[in-house]
Amino acid sequence: MAEEFPFEISPMFEGERIRKDGMHVELSGPKSKGYELVRATPMDEIEDGRFTLIGPDLSEMEEGSRHPFAMIYKIAGELVEEDLESIVERRNHDFQNYIQGMMHLNQRYDVWVRISKDAVSKGLTSFEPIAKAVMMLFKNELPFIEKVEAVYVTDLAEIEKEMDAVKAVYQSRDDRTRDLHEEDVDTFYGCSLCQSFAPSNVCVITPDRISLCGAINWFDGRAAAKVDPEGPQFAIPKGDVIDVESGEFTGVNEIAKSLSSGEYDRIKLHSFFEYPHTSCGCFEVVGFYIPEVDGIGWIDRDYAGTAPNGLPFSTMAGQTGGGKQVAGFLGVGINYFRSPKFIQADGGWGRVVWMPKNLKDRVLSDIPAEIADKVATEEDAADLDSLRNFLTDKAHPIVERWEAEEEPEEEEEVKEEAAAAAPTMMQAAIPMQGMPMMMPSSSGTGGVKIILKNAKVSIDKVIIQKKE
Repeated sequence: MAEEFPFEISPMFEGERIRKDGMHVELSGPKSKGYELVRATPMDEIEDGRFTLIGPDLSEMEEGSRHPFAMIYKIAGELVEEDLESIVERRNHDFQNYIQGMMHLNQRYDVWVRISKDAVSKGLTSFEPIAKAVMMLFKNELPFIEKVEAVYVTDLAEIEKEMDAVKAVYQSRDDRTRDLHEEDVDTFYGCSLCQSFAPSNVCVITPDRISLCGAINWFDGRAAAKVDPEGPQFAIPKGDVIDVESGEFTGVNEIAKSLSSGEYDRIKLHSFFEYPHTSCGCFEVVGFYIPEVDGIGWIDRDYAGTAPNGLPFSTMAGQTGGGKQVAGFLGVGINYFRSPKFIQADGGWGRVVWMPKNLKDRVLSDIPAEIADKVATEEDAADLDSLRNFLTDKAHPIVERWEAEEEPEEEEEVKEEAAAAAPTMMQAAIPMQGMPMMMPSSSGTGGVKIILKNAKVSIDKVIIQKKE
């Protein structure tokens, strides 16, 4: 695409995965620190095309090593405004993935970059051509940008010094939608940036639901659709309200069918279990159902431990992502915890039973006061038994659900006289979508008794065999 670069540049390289054995260097990511930030800047304060590096360059990094990494882009132009910062920032994900031999994942201070051994062997020995290529793409693809300057940082002390200020910028962006809600607007916005990694993903952004990556709110979507109508952020007419509680709208369903190539035709924006929002892979947090306590836990990228179900974020993220609707798992942006409509179709905060302490502390002011001390962290519960005990001791609202479920339920029984003519062993294929279930075996003389609780069951085949 451009002869001056030591790599090919094309959208065909989006979705390229660089595995550990093919990696020359890893930048930022879950085991290091970094961020990406775009700032609207006056025209006279930018030197167009300038690149500055603070810290060691790529040629000084050993093969297989890991380093902190921050990217700051200053943009200017007559049409450039603060509302566009996060939109341009998110396009860095696109443009760096256009570079052959480079993998860019996530966003904000969760950004994660890998550069391949093959790219380095072909001459990529400095960050400068990467920055120059991205700046070129910014100006070519986003014509409202007239000037752009890049600063890359690989020095840990410098990154740590600026991190609080950087997070404050993200926070101020998120706070703008606090007093605006879905009932106040007639248009939502969509984003297709993650479809290179998750082809059937349908990211819907409303005043009450930030993008899964946490980088684009409703105002950002509106600004992007205005200046770049053919771009990856676009308007979604809300249409008619089908169900207020679960957040189902005719306009969202129509775009879901279109963007997913017919794989989905319904999305409920505030439901965890029924037609949930699809999950891409760039989500900040994974929600997971814990059937043993009938509650929902949440785990974020920064948490290195395991949840009470014994699984770390990475494992559950693999189960959740790919642009699927997965019953029992849900990817979200952290700012969704602050929404008054947070999973309201399934109990909202009254259904939440566990979160890592750092995540809980981060959103503590938005957790209802009556539930805040009843949500366990890793300090309170490391496994399912300790979680159940904690919830019981704290009188979590979920305990009332247990008591209601313990009331007598209808049971299907095969009577003794019928059992004489029918076998007493049953083998059934019952996909549980990751939700464990106990199936008691039959007694020797009383036929078969099956009790299913809290289970969604689909049976493809039942094989009945006579006991030998």
